[in-house]
Amino acid sequence: MLYHLLYPLASDYKLFNVFKYLTFRSIYAMITALLLAFIVGPWVVRKLEALQARQVIRTDGPESHLKKQGTPTMGGVLILVCIVLPTLLWADLKNVFIWLTLLIIVGYGVLGFVDDYKKVVEKNPKGLSPRQKMFWQVLLAGGVGIFLFYLPGFSTELYLPFFKRVHPELGILFIPFVTLVIVGASNAVNLTDGLDGLAIGPVAINAATYLLFCYIAGNAKLSGYLQIPYVPGAGELAVLCGAMVGAGLGFLWYNSYPAEVFMGDVGSLSLGGALGTLAVLTKQEILLVIVGGVFVVEALSVIFQVGSYKYRGKRIFRMAPIHHHFELKGVAEPKIIVRFWIITIILALVAISTLKMR
Repeated sequence: MLYHLLYPLASDYKLFNVFKYLTFRSIYAMITALLLAFIVGPWVVRKLEALQARQVIRTDGPESHLKKQGTPTMGGVLILVCIVLPTLLWADLKNVFIWLTLLIIVGYGVLGFVDDYKKVVEKNPKGLSPRQKMFWQVLLAGGVGIFLFYLPGFSTELYLPFFKRVHPELGILFIPFVTLVIVGASNAVNLTDGLDGLAIGPVAINAATYLLFCYIAGNAKLSGYLQIPYVPGAGELAVLCGAMVGAGLGFLWYNSYPAEVFMGDVGSLSLGGALGTLAVLTKQEILLVIVGGVFVVEALSVIFQVGSYKYRGKRIFRMAPIHHHFELKGVAEPKIIVRFWIITIILALVAISTLKMR
């Protein structure tokens, strides 16, 4: 909104010329999201407490988690507000990629909200069934895939890091591929959200990394120099990424150990879906496996644990996801969290380095 209101004034007042720069708007989207979290955060926590939206702790989990019983959850509502409003303020709302990403963020957020509400407010321990959640996740992600498949000029090729001349054409398989990336990322972040600040830290780091990818992908000269696919309009997503970073840091203010509030599915599903969508829109889907390596390992630990127990009758880990395995081995929760953040930073640097290794 501010972009559309103030940038046209640049013809008369040079001061407003700064609104044409993605760097300026991305930074201020980040600052706006952060300040919004500081201002609105305490009110959101109080409302969640009044709503009796309190976390229910599994009795079969680590004993240290029992003290978290009753902590407000569904704090992902704050994250969504702090992403959506700054994006609407600072982004070019004529950009279709902005609306596609917001569709996933809000759509997955509503899905997570309904699931959380049933569990913690209506006291229905089952919430939405896995089949119901998967149906709506696939429907929304598949809709994005279909739209992009028929969007003129949008490439359906798969670009691989380290191989500048290898980009196979997916054709109609592009639609299920997009669905897999978005749904997979959403559920991977959801599985990671088990310790105070464990998920939101890597999400903010991932968003900052994709801010760079978005900016480069939307710049014809930079993308050409670095030999990565040029995606006209993708640069505007840097503003949304900035809002994600600010919202993530703002939420971390309340979610850091010991957490005052948890994000719940309303936050984890939407943030994961957003990362998957950003990866698709920038044609950097494979790099998400690298920069989001913590999420990948968390998801794989659950898959391997379930598969091993089902077919071998034995567990690989003491408990899955893998962060609980380390807890049960005696590693302190804050140490697990910070180490996972450090690993994510290293993986982000590796992902960024691939821009020069093509």
